[in-house]
Amino acid sequence: MKYLHTMVRVTDLDKSLDFYCAKLGLVELKRMENEQGRFTLVFLAAPGDEAAQVELTYNWDPQPYTIGRAFGHLAYEVDDIYALCQRLMDAGVTINRPPRDGRMAFVRSPDLISVELLQKGGRLPPQEPWASMPNTGEW
Repeated sequence: MKYLHTMVRVTDLDKSLDFYCAKLGLVELKRMENEQGRFTLVFLAAPGDEAAQVELTYNWDPQPYTIGRAFGHLAYEVDDIYALCQRLMDAGVTINRPPRDGRMAFVRSPDLISVELLQKGGRLPPQEPWASMPNTGEW
């Protein structure tokens, strides 16, 4: 596994960038605008340490976040998302968002911290039982 990023939802992107970049000293690495999903993702890192990133997620439509919703998830790139999800499930871990697309899954820690699993190198071909498995709970 490889650590990818920590996602934090923000209500004001300009104020957040001012804090994280101008004040804290992080640098913007990448920005993605998604008009269909109505959100912007901004990836930040400390200068010279691009391996440990923070993803700011700004939803264009205002919505309140409690502190529990302010922290989004941890993300890890994995070699085989299907094998890892099977191993987790066999160990009693609920797969909250199965890797139906062969690319992304979500599980939760015992403390209910969401963990995103992303397939290394792009999506795998859809495979059962994952392709037809429904979501369970929240992530």
